[in-house]
Amino acid sequence: MPTQRFKFRGSEGQLEARLDLPSGQARSYALFAHCFTCSKDSVAASRVSRALAAQGIAVLRFDFTGLGGSDGEFANTNFSSNVQDLVKAADHLRQSAVAPSILLGHSLGGAAVLSAASQIKECKAVVTIGAPSDPAHVNHLFADKLDQIEAEGQREVMLAGRKFVISKQFLQDLAEQALTNQISRLRRALLVMHSPQDSTVGIEHAREIYQAAMHPKSFISLDGADHLLTNKRDADYVASVISAWVSRYIPVTEESPAMDAKPRSVAIAEAGTGKFTQHVVIGPHRFAADEPRSLGGMDAGPSPYDLLLAALGSCTSMTLRMYADRKQLPLQHVEVHLSHDKLHASDCESCDTKTGRIDRIRREIRLVGDLSNDQRQRLIEIADKCPVHRTLHSEVLVETQETAPMADP
Repeated sequence: MPTQRFKFRGSEGQLEARLDLPSGQARSYALFAHCFTCSKDSVAASRVSRALAAQGIAVLRFDFTGLGGSDGEFANTNFSSNVQDLVKAADHLRQSAVAPSILLGHSLGGAAVLSAASQIKECKAVVTIGAPSDPAHVNHLFADKLDQIEAEGQREVMLAGRKFVISKQFLQDLAEQALTNQISRLRRALLVMHSPQDSTVGIEHAREIYQAAMHPKSFISLDGADHLLTNKRDADYVASVISAWVSRYIPVTEESPAMDAKPRSVAIAEAGTGKFTQHVVIGPHRFAADEPRSLGGMDAGPSPYDLLLAALGSCTSMTLRMYADRKQLPLQHVEVHLSHDKLHASDCESCDTKTGRIDRIRREIRLVGDLSNDQRQRLIEIADKCPVHRTLHSEVLVETQETAPMADP
């Protein structure tokens, strides 16, 4: 499965992340929170994320502040800052790809996603794996140092063979969490996964999470699995169950454009909510099209000409990116701005038509990168070679016939 590596801004600096992607089109996006003092590359995080990517779900996993490759000091973090890191990660996905509709959390990461869900509006489903019902449960890992931490303000402890500084403010933040109250107000589909043999976080925590949640909720026993899911078969099982479970709450599709080069059909039907509002279906994508209010519409979606400009603009940007990557040009970012109007044909010196009015599309391209003048000029020339641009300038045959109404518009 392909993986993108990058950093994004967290609560206290840059956080190191990986986005595991399906080979084809991602049917949905998920955000994974790793266990306490673990990292994005822990056995559970990496195996479950990759297995989900194989099921068509893109998964973003990252190191919390002060862990793995992320900036910041672990001693300055707490449960609340981890929750804010999750919200920042969702913000990054929302801006760079698609906001996560699924939140996944392992161990204390499970408690964190339960707390963060209300702050991520696009989240429709939450999955916990071996999660504690009370974040303060982690105190048992350094119970013999609690008095010293309270007295001295912080103390170095050994966890999983590594040294960590646990501070008094960390303990205070854990004590202030009211997770069961947050769970009762979750208003998202919840899947609780837990092993009866989990010796790190007992199975009673799963019962408490499940009882605190409102429906829809589900429980899956990970019989025989250990807390860290060190057995690959357990991680694969978790991923396959999650993939099947979320399909009930998040629309999915078997279609994979990246694996099938055939053009997809487009279906349009009146939405019935406005004079011009249309329901547009393009493969797995659903959205509205409409006219602006100035033309009698409700502005519930882009207008037909907006969509035309979007097609040309996105095709232009994609074509420039493919060319720059193929030629290894230092192109960092592309922006395309377009507008449409009409002008008298007599005012256009380069047009063959000399009477009436013609359509004019203005296209402005912004190229960011350390490019030479020749490279910039070549990219502008390449813009005219994008397939949609060529279609607009070629002879197009539109064949129309009446057919039976769509059964499910």
